[in-house]
Amino acid sequence: MGKKAKIYIFLHFTILPILRMKQLIECVPNFSEGRDMSVIKIITDEIEKVAGVRLLDVDPGAATNRTVVTMVGTPDAVLEAAFMAIKKASEVIDMSKHHGEHPRFGGTDVCPLVPISNITMEETAEFARKLAERVGNELAIPVYCYESAALSPERKNLANCRSGEYEGLPKKLEDPHWKPDFGPAQFNPRTGAIAIGARDFLVAYNINLNTTSTRRANAVAYDIREKGRPVREGNPITGKIKKDEQGHELWIPGALKACKAIGWFIEEYGIAQVSINLTNISITSVHEAFEVSCVKAAERGMRVTGSELVGLIPKKAMIDAGKHFLHKQQRSLGISEDEIIRIAVKSLGLDDLKPFNPREKIIEYLLEDVNDKKLVSMSAEGFASETASESPAPGGGSVSAYIAALGVSLGTMVANLSSHKAGWDERWEEFSVWAEKGQKLKDELLFLVDEDTRAFNKIMDAFSLPKSSDEEKAFRTGAIQEATRYAIEIPFRTMQKAFESFSIIRAMVETGNPNSVTDAGVGALCVRSAVIGAYLNVKVNGAGFKDKVFLDEVMKQAGEIVEKAKAAEEEILALVNEKISK
Repeated sequence: MGKKAKIYIFLHFTILPILRMKQLIECVPNFSEGRDMSVIKIITDEIEKVAGVRLLDVDPGAATNRTVVTMVGTPDAVLEAAFMAIKKASEVIDMSKHHGEHPRFGGTDVCPLVPISNITMEETAEFARKLAERVGNELAIPVYCYESAALSPERKNLANCRSGEYEGLPKKLEDPHWKPDFGPAQFNPRTGAIAIGARDFLVAYNINLNTTSTRRANAVAYDIREKGRPVREGNPITGKIKKDEQGHELWIPGALKACKAIGWFIEEYGIAQVSINLTNISITSVHEAFEVSCVKAAERGMRVTGSELVGLIPKKAMIDAGKHFLHKQQRSLGISEDEIIRIAVKSLGLDDLKPFNPREKIIEYLLEDVNDKKLVSMSAEGFASETASESPAPGGGSVSAYIAALGVSLGTMVANLSSHKAGWDERWEEFSVWAEKGQKLKDELLFLVDEDTRAFNKIMDAFSLPKSSDEEKAFRTGAIQEATRYAIEIPFRTMQKAFESFSIIRAMVETGNPNSVTDAGVGALCVRSAVIGAYLNVKVNGAGFKDKVFLDEVMKQAGEIVEKAKAAEEEILALVNEKISK
């Protein structure tokens, strides 16, 4: 491949999709009201008035008297929505009357910003400080910046900013050392203070115990939290804390990094919980926190009955949990996303206290566009009927991607059947690896089913642009060429992914469950047809494309894939027929 062609392919397959992404941040304000939902509704109504922001979740707790709200949007829109919500909360929440189990010092107690897409933590921290300054100046609320937005090392930890809570705030504000970062150093009994920060995605997660003892729940919390517990003289609970030669307190660290935890009693459920904040789930995962809590609770004569998720969770955390428990059972990990998440929910006991709906708690699901009518969400009959209609899309490109998805799904099915074939127990992991690869390819090909139709629509949109002036004509021509390039890239991507499927299908014919060898053979037929079908789309979409350097290189690679696919199908079918004859 020539240098110029390499640059083109790198730019248009890798860089441009990234550049097209919007910056997105999440905001998770915690309001000190969890019992009167009419008050919360007044606050969240302010969020929903702001364009560019989606209110994803409202999670109240009666015992904590606290509501966690989650919104996502572009930075400027999120800042506006957060400010309006904080302002409204200062009007409708009176902290002088507030009581609850959770630590707090303000009507809007904390308001963290979290980078989600195409934005750095440093940029997010700047937006947090901008919000903090506006809240301090315009609402006259004392503001402390914490985590990545902290203006001093001591204030990085939220617990330091909130120490003394609401009741200790008057004295704290008199201390020059604790002068707010923004806003007045004056106690307002109605609003209290607020901590505004920038942090990584935090998972608020509670472990349910078969006890009503807060002290015992706290013991488990100290066992697991990173901070651990102090070393005491004599009595391990009431004894004096030991210090080293420099006068520093001695602490025994807990079992889990990036974990904060306390114990409390939840009256509405009639149980004690270990309330956990996982500040970095790449260090300590949800399933690890659950399993370690089970061990520590058992050591103290208690049993974990389940767990509770407060707010939202990334899909990856649930997938990782499901795969962890499947691996412990020596079951294939190459099953559908929905099945893996179902295993995670049951294994973690997330439906112990109330029904758990993944569609309402997983952030990626809530970010899906409900107005995006996907082809892959149709029934088989609906997809066929839509294809047979007088509309030009979906066409051959989408159908080719779908055929490829069916082909690799057959190979994946054989891998999963092989993973639990009687007498093959020691081989479960071998087939699980193949099944995982198959699921990944299936998901990519299903994405391409709809993306091929979107690519066609981009061309139609470009052709519909006005062309009255020379400037409009030039813009229209450029838009048509860019849309055409994308319409070449998508079926070419389908060819690549379909061809990758042959490796799984071949392996299953050679080493998989012999009773399913014909299923793998049908998969090979599907994949070969998909490669040739997508190739036809590459050719027809490239007919009017002006960049011959790019087109020639893509066509060369596409032609090679077609020949390899034909050869692979022929070899696989020969193996299938050989096994059938035996």
